[in-house]
Amino acid sequence: MSTATADHNDTQVNPHPAPLGHALPPAADAAILHARAQALLPEIAAGAAERERKRELPYALVRRIAEAGLLTWRIPKAQGGPGASVHDVIRFVIDLAAADSNVAQALRPNFGTVDSLLYGGTEAEQRRWFPRLLAGEIFGNAGLERGGAHGANTAQLRREGEHYRISGSKYYSTGALYADWIGSLALNEEGREVAFTVPRHRPGLELVDDFDTTGQRLTASGSTHFQNVLVRAEEVRVNSFPRDRRSPIAPLFQLFLAAVQAGIARNALNDAVAFARHKARPIRHSTATRSVDDPYVQETVGQIAAQAYAAEATVLRAADAIDAAWADQLSNSALTQASIEVAQAQYFAADAALKASELAFDVGGASATDRNVNLDRHWRNARTVANHNPRQWKAAASGAWHLSGTAPPTTGLF
Repeated sequence: MSTATADHNDTQVNPHPAPLGHALPPAADAAILHARAQALLPEIAAGAAERERKRELPYALVRRIAEAGLLTWRIPKAQGGPGASVHDVIRFVIDLAAADSNVAQALRPNFGTVDSLLYGGTEAEQRRWFPRLLAGEIFGNAGLERGGAHGANTAQLRREGEHYRISGSKYYSTGALYADWIGSLALNEEGREVAFTVPRHRPGLELVDDFDTTGQRLTASGSTHFQNVLVRAEEVRVNSFPRDRRSPIAPLFQLFLAAVQAGIARNALNDAVAFARHKARPIRHSTATRSVDDPYVQETVGQIAAQAYAAEATVLRAADAIDAAWADQLSNSALTQASIEVAQAQYFAADAALKASELAFDVGGASATDRNVNLDRHWRNARTVANHNPRQWKAAASGAWHLSGTAPPTTGLF
C-alpha cells in the first residue's frame, strides 16, 4: 500500500499514524462520552481554520478522537459499548462539526458501520468489528465510482479459492487516509452488491490524496485503487446497506450530513462573534464606537444565531424520528416517517448553513474577506456538503409525501 499525494497539493502528507494503544476504557454510557468530547473539542477547534488554510490533514487529532471512544456511541452495552441513541450520536456530530466540519464528515463511515452491524450484522460480524472500534481503530470508506449512470457500481469481487480478489478504482473515499480499515462495495458473481472491508495496508491497496474540491478539503475523500487486492471471506458482507427496501442506515447517513451543516452554521456564528468583538470596526457614520454595539452588526449576528439554532433543533428532531423507528421494531411506517423527517432536516440545514456562512461577512468590512481570517471556509464547506445529495430532491420527496402519501425512494439517499 502507498499513500500518494496529488500534484495539486504542495503540502507533504504526513504518514498515517498507527494506533497508539492508548485507547481509553470503553464508556459505560453516553454521559461519559459527552464529557470526553467536551474535553477534546476545544483543541480540535483551535487550529481548524489554519489547518484548512494550509491543507494539513489532522491525523493525530482523528486518532485521539477514536481512542477516546468517540466512534463507539451506538455499540450496545452487551457488546462493551455505551448503548447510546441516535440523538446522542447526532448531538456529538453537530458539536464536532462546529469545531471542524472536515473531521466530522471524515468520520462518517464509522457511524454507518456500527449501525449497519446493528441492523443486519450477524453475531459473528459484531464480535469481529465492534472490538476494533472499542480499541480505537478507524474505518474509512472507498466510495462511489466516477462515471456510469446514477453512480453505478462496476467493480467485481472475483472468487479465488476460499477468498476473493478485487480490482478497480473508487472516489469520494471519505476518511480513508485516516483509517485502519477501508470499506467499499462491489458486485459479486451473481451481480449482487456486497460490502467488504480490508485492512489499510493490504498489498495492492493504494490511497491517493487527490480530493480537489471547493470545500471539505481535509475529509481525506480522494481516490482508492484496488489492484488485485485479497478480500478474505470473513471480510465480505451481504446486504449491509440494502437499496431494495427501507432501512435505518440510509436516513442515518443522510442525517449525518445535515448534522455537519448544523455544525457549520454554529461555527460561522462563533467566528462572526469573534470577528465583531476583536477585529471589526464600526463604519464611519455608525452611531456606535464599538462594532459590537452597532445595531446592524447585532441584527446580523442575531440572524446567524437563529439559523444555527433552528438547524440544530431540526436535525435533533429528525434524530428522534430514527430512534422512534428503532423503538418501533423498524416498521416500514416508522422508517418512512424517519426518512421524510431527515429529508426535511437536510433541506433546512443546508440552507441555514449557507445563509449563516454568507451573513458572517456582514459583521465586518473588507477585512472580513482576508485570506488569513478564512471566513470563506464556512460557505465553501457548506456548499460542498450540500452538493452530496441535491436538496431539491429532498424537498420534492417531502412534498410528494405530504400531497399524496408517496414514500421516498429506497436508493440509499433518503
